[in-house]
Amino acid sequence: MRLDQPWARRSAPSSLQCRSQEDQPLVIIVDDDASIREALSELILSAGFQPASFASTRELLDANMLESPGCLILDVRMPGTSGLHLQRHLAENGISKPIIFLTGHGDIPMTVQAMKAGAVDFLTKPVRDQTLLDAVTAAIAMDGERRAEAAIANRNIERLETLTQREREVLHEVAHGRLNKQIAFDLGISEVTVKLHRSNVMHKMEAASIGELIRAWETLPAPMRQAAGAR
Repeated sequence: MRLDQPWARRSAPSSLQCRSQEDQPLVIIVDDDASIREALSELILSAGFQPASFASTRELLDANMLESPGCLILDVRMPGTSGLHLQRHLAENGISKPIIFLTGHGDIPMTVQAMKAGAVDFLTKPVRDQTLLDAVTAAIAMDGERRAEAAIANRNIERLETLTQREREVLHEVAHGRLNKQIAFDLGISEVTVKLHRSNVMHKMEAASIGELIRAWETLPAPMRQAAGAR
């Protein structure tokens, strides 16, 4: 069955295609057309992903599912809040959910607006199954990368919080390429003390080299990096 052909029921995925629900990314479908929601859900299931469908953006927001791994497939024009308005709402609230727009009412300005705001793709109904699944796969991969980066950043934030203020100052200086004697002069301490703080920083940040330490530093939010160097 293709989404560009008359609706037909797709057989259930085989056990080889299925994974536990805990492992499956959640593909959230928002479309006010029940037949489209059903067809999309069957297609998503056939690809080994877990679908969840809603008739409106309000239903989705009330369901509190946006923090789950996966992506969104949104219709653009629906009763109430449109898909484009939902995209803007999520961005304003810091929710980085990959979005695929699927609509029968698209135009070039609308497409440009959606893509500039970070949409993964903007597809027009009717759409080939494989085209949509390719977009879903790309969106899920993007979400996985973002979550992995966030996990690393959170881990480094936790490690940073174990540093003393002086150790944070030394870390800030090291990350900016300053030598021990330069750091000692800037902070008004001995070079031996700088070496001791630097060793503690390496240990607490679990960095085996200066390169690893700098990479960890670069994952930290900008305000934290700025605060570390404040004296």
